[in-house]
Order: sequence, then structure tokens, then C-alpha cells
Amino acid sequence: MSAPRVAVLAFEGISPFHLAVPSLVWGPEAPAGDMEPWPITVVAAKPGLLATSAGYSIDVSADLGALADADIVVVPWWSDPEAPTPAPVSAALRTAHERGALVVGLCLGVFALADAGILDGRAATTHWKWAETFRRRFPAVELRPEDLYVDEGDVVTGAGATAGIDTCLHLLARRAGQVVANRVARRIVAAPHRPGGQAQFIELPVPAPDEDPLTQVMSWAQSHLDGQHSIDSLAARAHMSRSTFTRSFRARAGTTVHNWLVAQRLARARHLLETTTLGIDAVAAQSGFGTSARLREHFAAALGTTPTRYRVEFSAESRARAAAR
Repeated sequence: MSAPRVAVLAFEGISPFHLAVPSLVWGPEAPAGDMEPWPITVVAAKPGLLATSAGYSIDVSADLGALADADIVVVPWWSDPEAPTPAPVSAALRTAHERGALVVGLCLGVFALADAGILDGRAATTHWKWAETFRRRFPAVELRPEDLYVDEGDVVTGAGATAGIDTCLHLLARRAGQVVANRVARRIVAAPHRPGGQAQFIELPVPAPDEDPLTQVMSWAQSHLDGQHSIDSLAARAHMSRSTFTRSFRARAGTTVHNWLVAQRLARARHLLETTTLGIDAVAAQSGFGTSARLREHFAAALGTTPTRYRVEFSAESRARAAAR
């Protein structure tokens, strides 16, 4: 599978951090090694010098016509949640989406996708601070402000700032496999996988494992995913009551115990499918799903594919064949 061509839309006053996120995750690195870089073109409605929020300018040479050749179009930012997106930008986004490009909105860039009508009738997320503004302006969109990112297949939206990194890593895993995404996450010192349903805002930081019983239990569960874990058994291991454990877990992880376990098990199953020749039954057992039927059910719900098909696309052997082409 060849590397997708990416177009990233920049606007006057853009935040350099938000603009750089797609390149940080998908672009070239020095020295090369973790992945084949995706060609990335920065695009502006009017090419030339664009001021940034950091006080310096960037020179953008490509105009909206570059969206016609892109496999992925990213809007990483927008200046004013109350201001409508320029009509030519909305038209270019709609055209790209209609011809089959994957359209991605990050942070306030989600407002530009909604302005273009691409999100009508769909679920989406954006920065939590602007959730009410988004709801008022775009009532036809099912807003999920608690989510880090929402994957609707041909449209993906991510929340503010560092959630853009999570979104881009998620898309990298979707395209190139979890192993590649994990390598890139390690290089940029980011969490290798945070599920989209995790909360944008987590009340408590994660301390060192030897300092906190809850973190110890989470670490232990990750090392024993092949076992069957209940809230009561994990709470007992943490020496907490069920209610205290569930409340503390959500504050720490930003999601429920069940959803966290499913996400960890999916990540383990993907890793096993990519790096081993274990049968599907063995993968289901080692990742804690128990049966191949349950594994297939969760793969279909989360990834829209089957474990067998996932292995065909993302195994080490498949990556080696692709690299040899």
C-alpha cells in the first residue's frame, strides 16, 4: 500500500503547533526508520506568507487546487469559532470529500468541516471549551465533546491540542498497523494508543507505578489481559471499594473500566496479529477476548474489519512485501 498524499490547510494566524502535528506523526524523520513518510503539502486559500500565532510567518506555495490530488485532507485549526469558513475553502473541502478523500478536522478545524456540511448527520468532537458554540452553530451534528477523537470512516475529527497527536496516531494505525503507530509514538514520546472514547480532560495525573495502587492495578491488568477481570476483582486488588475504584479509575483513565479493558485487549490483539503467526483462537485467548467470535465482534465494532483481514493487511510479511515493491 503506497503512502497516502496529505494536504494540510493553513490559515492566517495559525498555531504552529497545530499545523505541525500531521508532519510530526506522518512526515519524514531523521534518521529514517519507523515508517515510510507520507508526502505532505501545506495549502492556503491564498498562497504566500502567512502570519502565525507565534509571531513569525510561513511561506505557503500551494493553493486549494492541491486538494484535488490529496488522499487525506486535514484542517488542523481555525481562527474564530464564531466566524464562518470562507466559501472557497468549504467548496474545496466538499469536493475533496465527495471524490473520496479522507477529511480530518483537528481542534477548531472541526468547525470548518461542519461549515462545509460534511458533518451533518454524523458524530464529531472538538475542543471542549467551544462545545456549546459548536452545538449552537451546527445542530445537525452529533457532538461528542467528551471524546478525544471520533472516527466516522471517511471523516475523522479530533479534540484540542495533543488530542490531534492521538488522532493522527489512530489514523496511522488504521493505515499502516498498530506496530508502526507504536514505533512512531515511541519516537515522539507519546502514548501509543489512547482510545477515542477516552475523556479529553482527565482529573488526576498518572503517578509512578510504585506510588499508587490504582496505577499498579492498571499496569498489572495490562500484563494479564489473558485473564478475566471484573470491577470487583480489580477493586479488591487495589484495596478499594467498588464505588471508590470506579470513580477513581474514571478520573485517572478518562473512561470506564470496561472500555479501557476492551481498548487494551484490542491493542494486544492487533499487535499479535501483526507480529506473530498465532491462530485466531490463540490471539483471542491471549488478548483476553476468550473466543474468536468475541474477537471478531469487537474488531468489527472498533475497526470495521475482521482479524483475518487485518492480519493480511498489516502483518510483518505484508509490510515486507509492500516495502519491496
